[in-house]
Amino acid sequence: MKIALDVDGVLADVIVSWLNYSNSIRPHISKNQVTDWEFWKKFDINPFDFYSELSYCWKNWESLPPTEENLSSTTKNLSTLGQVDIVTARERSTDSFVKNWLNYHDISYDNYVSVIDGPMKADLDYDVFIDDSPLNAVKFLENNKKVILYSQPWNQHISNHKLHRITNLSEAIEKIKSY
Repeated sequence: MKIALDVDGVLADVIVSWLNYSNSIRPHISKNQVTDWEFWKKFDINPFDFYSELSYCWKNWESLPPTEENLSSTTKNLSTLGQVDIVTARERSTDSFVKNWLNYHDISYDNYVSVIDGPMKADLDYDVFIDDSPLNAVKFLENNKKVILYSQPWNQHISNHKLHRITNLSEAIEKIKSY
């Protein structure tokens, strides 16, 4: 079993750090207001600014919170089911920060795979994808991939009988065992 595990929004709650930064320079936005993948559009935030600010947040990787407690033991348990690779879409300049964060939080994984654009993940050879992006989820489904969607405010509108929604990573273990 080859498992693709996303970072931002699944392991690292980077949006919390971005909101802290954004709220210091713009009108206040709460996480519950982040209801769309491209939410920055409704707040008139330039996409270049948003993505460069996300990268800036990763430079301060020590302050990025995990999405949930016990990710170390959960990813160790996930690794007993097969090969677990970190599969992430990001600027290459942040890869070292992400790897530092993963190491700091003792996240178990076999390989680190970085792509330029999220939907490109669907072209990779994995049996199951654990991700939070609604755009990626749609692409995975189009490519007949198994999708476990990590529930976040920005993916609540996605529903498909072929995907499984989870609220914590340990739920993915039971689902993968059933595949």
